[in-house]
Amino acid sequence: MARSDLVVDLVEAQRRGDNARFTALVEAIIAEERSNQHHLVADRLAELITTAGSAGLLSRDDSTRPVADLLLELVPRRRLSDLQLDERVSATASEVVEEHRRSELLRSHGLEPRNRLLLDGPPGNGKTSLAEAIATDSMLPFYVVRYEGIVSSFLGETASRLDHVFEFARTRRCVLFLDEFDTIAKERADAHETGEIKRVVSTLLLQIDRLPSHVIVVAATNHQELLDRAAWRRFQVRLSLNAPTREQATRFLERLSARLGGELGLAPRTLADRLIGASYAELEQFAIDVRRRYVLDLPSADLVGIARSRLERWRTQTHR
Repeated sequence: MARSDLVVDLVEAQRRGDNARFTALVEAIIAEERSNQHHLVADRLAELITTAGSAGLLSRDDSTRPVADLLLELVPRRRLSDLQLDERVSATASEVVEEHRRSELLRSHGLEPRNRLLLDGPPGNGKTSLAEAIATDSMLPFYVVRYEGIVSSFLGETASRLDHVFEFARTRRCVLFLDEFDTIAKERADAHETGEIKRVVSTLLLQIDRLPSHVIVVAATNHQELLDRAAWRRFQVRLSLNAPTREQATRFLERLSARLGGELGLAPRTLADRLIGASYAELEQFAIDVRRRYVLDLPSADLVGIARSRLERWRTQTHR
């Protein structure tokens, strides 16, 4: 059964004729019913809100296409405690998770949890992993927007498909992840961008504004300079995930060594010095590569030699 405060607010919104508020509350009830495994009730409400445009709800197309080709549902496995994060990033992400796990307490005081996060930084430093960890620790489904299904060469199709994605998300408690956010949130003032792209950006920002607080939207970009200036204002939380410092790389390699069940040939601090500038993803791949070769070379494996040869290969490939 939906929370009594939602029901009271729903009746009050209907009495005032506030259709936007009424719709948002119905979507919140649908999300709550789904989280309680009351799928029949949720599906019926979702059907009514989709087809009841003449009754004062949102007017939507009855033939709303399935979202299977627009969203990818992943089972989140990483936790915040598994990640190597800056103290500020870790603390902020933990606070957001706590706000959603204790959202009823916040709402009893007239407050809502923060639900819009923007992550920026060079590739390989944990943006996707952080989004996944927020879903895991919040105990929410994790949906990734599939741009190959969203972006169309046909005029108007991209904005329409974005609408379908957000309509789906609004009726579920979930984490919605938009990787490479600059793909669809480009600066509209750029004279080289088409009118279609500008319409897509406008649609996207409007849909983000309309997201209820039970949906956590996490956007990530490697190129923050390409984002539309208005996009920044949509996000309550903005975090930068940068390449690890020497100390952070050392701690990360120590944890990797323990997780992989053996040494990496050279001391973690020595490896951190030699792999300066590497991302977390590159450090992890290096460690796995060393352990893989070591296992294949047993029983006569030269772990130190393997580590040194992989360091030389990394330096050659990256020209560092």
